Amino acid sequence: MAEASFEQARQTFDRFLTSAQQAAGSFEERGTTVRAGAKDISSKAILYAEKNVQASLDFAQSLLKAKDLTEVMRLHSEYVQGQMRSLAEQASEMGQIVSRAAMEAAKPKN
Repeated sequence: MAEASFEQARQTFDRFLTSAQQAAGSFEERGTTVRAGAKDISSKAILYAEKNVQASLDFAQSLLKAKDLTEVMRLHSEYVQGQMRSLAEQASEMGQIVSRAAMEAAKPKN
């Protein structure tokens, strides 16, 4: 009777270890997925920053060539409108990337 109880305890412990190992593997896979999503987000953010800085430098250069106040105002209006469009596009794309990364991280792993 004691041997049967011991064997049952050993089997239960083995099942527990197997489950724990599977859970640890799942956590590692999720960590990899989360890191990949974070890498996509950060690389996109850097790309956006580069584009925005370049747009600002281009705007500054165009201001240096402006002939009068009317041209300065037109350039400013064009720059602001362009930046607003760019910001809307960037926010939309970043939202899609974050959403995709969250969905990937939440997917059940087999």
